[in-house]
Amino acid sequence: MKDLPTSNQGKFRDPARTADGSPRAVVALSDPQTLWFNTGTLCNITCRNCYIESSPTNDALVYLAADEVTDFLDQIETRNWGVREIGFTGGEPFANPEMIEMARRALVRRFEVLILTNAMRPMMRPAVQAGLVALQARHGGRLTLRVSLDHHSAPGHDAERGAGSFDVTLAGMDWLRDAGIRIAVAGRTIWGEAEAEAREGYARLFAARGYAIDAANPAELVLFPEIDEGVEVPEITTACWGILGRDPRSVMCASARMVVRRKGSVRASVVACTLLPYDPQFELGSTLAEAERPVALNHPHCAKFCVLGGASCSG
Repeated sequence: MKDLPTSNQGKFRDPARTADGSPRAVVALSDPQTLWFNTGTLCNITCRNCYIESSPTNDALVYLAADEVTDFLDQIETRNWGVREIGFTGGEPFANPEMIEMARRALVRRFEVLILTNAMRPMMRPAVQAGLVALQARHGGRLTLRVSLDHHSAPGHDAERGAGSFDVTLAGMDWLRDAGIRIAVAGRTIWGEAEAEAREGYARLFAARGYAIDAANPAELVLFPEIDEGVEVPEITTACWGILGRDPRSVMCASARMVVRRKGSVRASVVACTLLPYDPQFELGSTLAEAERPVALNHPHCAKFCVLGGASCSG
C-alpha cells in the first residue's frame, strides 16, 4: 500500500486493527449483484482529477479481451453468483477494440450491461456506433451508457476535462439520444452547490436537449464527491455499524467485484473495489472463487465513500 498523506498517518495500516487498536470492520461478499470489468486505463483525455489516473499513455491496466470476459461470465454460473449487472469501466471503455463484443457477450446471457464513457471520439467512431446500434436493436432494454458529465455547465465540465470537452460530450449524448440508447450521467459535487441545486441544473440541461434522464433519480444521475486521499477520515471499526446505523451489506464490496489485468500479468485478477484497482491489499486472486473472501475496510476510500458517503458505482 502506498504511503498515506500526513492527515491519515498512522491509520489504515493493519487490516485487522485500527490505529487505536479497535477491531477493523470487515465486509463479506453477501449478495454479488455486479461484476465490473476494467477494460484498460488508456483514455483519450487526461482529466484534472482522475481516481485511476487514466490518460492516453497510462496502460498500467491493459486491455481486457472478450474471451477473458467470457471466462468470468462462465465463473458466475459455476459459483452460482446472483449477478444481475455487468459493468464496464476504464479508462475509456470504447478505446478497447473489443468493447462491443464484450458487451454483446454479456447481453446475450441476459445480464444488464452498464458502460461508463466520456461519449467522446472513441465512442463516436463509425464501427463503434454501428455496434451500439446493433446492440440496442437486439438488447436495448438491458443496455445503459453512463456518461461522465462533471457539471451541467461548460466551464465546470471543461475545468476537469479540457477546453471544448463539454460540447464534444454533448454531441455524443445527442447521438445516443437519437439512437434510442438509454443514457445515465455521472457528475461531481465539487462546485460548492447544494445537491438540490446541482440536480436542478442538470434537469434544465436534460430538458433543453431532450435527454430522457431523471435528474432527481440517483440511479440516473450519480453525483460523486471528489476523491482526495489527503482528507482526514475516521477508520471504520466493527462498532461503527451500530453507531452509524449502517448494514455492512449496504457497502459496495458486499455486492460487487472488479476484474482487471495488470501490465505484464499473464491473466486477469479480481479486486475488491472499483475505487482501488492499484492497492495490492485489495487484490483477491485470479478467480471468483478466490474473490469470495471478506474485505477489510483498510483504506480512506472505504470510510469516506462507501461507509460514510454511501457510494455505489452501480445503477
